[in-house]
Amino acid sequence: MASPIVPAPLAFNPDGVLWSPDYQDVYHSCHGGPEQARHVFLGGNDLPFRWRGRERFVILETGFGAGLNFLTTWAAWRADPKACSRLHFVSLEKHPFIRSDLQQAEARWPEFAPLAVELNAHWPLPMPGIHRIRLDGGRLLLTLVLGDAQQELRRLMLAADAFYLDGFAPDKNPELWTPDICKAIARLAAPGATLATWSVAGHLRAALSACEFALEKRPGFAGKREMLAGRYLSRKPHPYPAPAPGERQAIIIGAGVAGASVAAELAGQDWQVTLLEARSAPGQGASGNIAGVMRPLPSVDDNFLARLTRAGFLAAHAHLQRLTADGLPVRWGASGALQLARDAEHEAAQIKAAHALAMPVEFMRHLDRKAASDLLDWPVDRGGWYFPSGGWVQPFSLCAANLSSAPERIHLHCDTRVSAISRMDGLWRAEDADGKTIARAPHMVMASGVEAPRFAPFSWLPQRSARGQVTWLSADATPPLNLLICGQGYVTPPVDGARVVGASYQLEDAEEALRLADQDENLSKLEALLPGFGAHIVLEGLRGRVGFRPMSPDRLPIVGAVPYAPDAPERPRRFRHPPVHPGLWCAQGFGSRGIVWSALMADFLVSRMTGAPLPLPYDLARALAPERFLPTGA
Repeated sequence: MASPIVPAPLAFNPDGVLWSPDYQDVYHSCHGGPEQARHVFLGGNDLPFRWRGRERFVILETGFGAGLNFLTTWAAWRADPKACSRLHFVSLEKHPFIRSDLQQAEARWPEFAPLAVELNAHWPLPMPGIHRIRLDGGRLLLTLVLGDAQQELRRLMLAADAFYLDGFAPDKNPELWTPDICKAIARLAAPGATLATWSVAGHLRAALSACEFALEKRPGFAGKREMLAGRYLSRKPHPYPAPAPGERQAIIIGAGVAGASVAAELAGQDWQVTLLEARSAPGQGASGNIAGVMRPLPSVDDNFLARLTRAGFLAAHAHLQRLTADGLPVRWGASGALQLARDAEHEAAQIKAAHALAMPVEFMRHLDRKAASDLLDWPVDRGGWYFPSGGWVQPFSLCAANLSSAPERIHLHCDTRVSAISRMDGLWRAEDADGKTIARAPHMVMASGVEAPRFAPFSWLPQRSARGQVTWLSADATPPLNLLICGQGYVTPPVDGARVVGASYQLEDAEEALRLADQDENLSKLEALLPGFGAHIVLEGLRGRVGFRPMSPDRLPIVGAVPYAPDAPERPRRFRHPPVHPGLWCAQGFGSRGIVWSALMADFLVSRMTGAPLPLPYDLARALAPERFLPTGA
């Protein structure tokens, strides 16, 4: 389980330089922070020259601090007319500042004021994990990794073109300058990567040299005689090569929240996307409900599901805010979400998890029975987790907003049923029932939900269809309630005059018609959540909706490159890892958490497709990979 994040205190030394009481060291030179950043880190990595003419450039920094190196780099990149199209800045920080303190710290550098305002507007809560922050119209991606660099560096998946080795002095913070840190940096280096640091400590030079970095001492900044610059000499191949411009074309099958999210992410990176949807409009399958649930699912052991729903929730919330700011037609509400305990034992586990995780109260806190009843203005039997920024989302409006984000690069074809897929001459083809080609492209993404296993390359996946029926209640038929309430079922705030109550769950049940028994089951779940809340509801005549959700055996999404089936005749042999179909990808298995998963999984999948730094650590990336369902040794 990740350790809780302890923010850094805001302090200054007598000279007015940002100071760490914990490490007894300054954050930057007293002779000028921006000047030091330009001389040591940009100059030491031969920037801006090295990023010019590149489609993408990746910088990895070992200590974010107050963001001075980041702001200095951002300003230089923004001012360079020949700069790379997309800049990734990945930075680790064990003790981040909270937003208000960061604002005060950065106010001392007025030359960066507009950039600091934009950064602060997107600054995350102090929570462990990877936080992806999109800036400058999405062309600059700050991947902020909160946690101990000794652990987090080993779990990153990226290839850095330049390293900023920064942090408190080796005698103040020796953990950040060890041989293990240097080995982790070398693992993440792209061919020809450079590094720079103000430290010329002998043990650091020896460790970097042992990791195949050629080093040179250069004149240091201001009162410091020397600094260190280096270049990675290893001839290992690039682990994540970017696709050539002619390869940035993809077919996506399915225009639900999964497919529409991937389409928007690809189009935002200048890909041409052909989106094929069997129904008459996007978001009419499992994404067709009036409202769906947006909240994480913590656990005391912070397992994969908990970490992924937390990361997904944060990514979804940020994505919804961006869509709203851009004036796109997404409908959602951060009404707050209350996850009521099932029983006394479950509530004890909730309390234990809340203490163990120690998340900021703005993200999550436990409310006892009285506090929960007061919040709801309705008596409940038990307390539960309260997520102040949780809420509801209308899934098909999310689909529409995503597809409206880049209409010139997303070509939507509805009423288009794909019967088969095949690959010929390096291109994937989507074919109709007569075997005619509907579309062809170098890449194909399967996002068709429960339909995926009928296509040959996916027939081996153990994904199952889960029938879910929700009940719609007129808001006038219940007392007022404007929070999302969850437990063994859920009930939403009113959306278009109706509450959604749900949901039933039956595996491999294809019945599309509403069932009275399932409506009754949903009302029973409502009664268990909020006793007496639906006392005046008449069962007969209730409206609702049936959807079919793609479920994986472990309830995690199935996202990534698609491996060959174990017995496929075309499967290549003698591969160290299970071989994959070239250019075939999937975004499947979202189950009942499509809203929570969609933005994060789109970012993750497109990062895999384009070779960009991943927004998830190695262990979570493996937990999502389709190959996890292959037989051992396949």
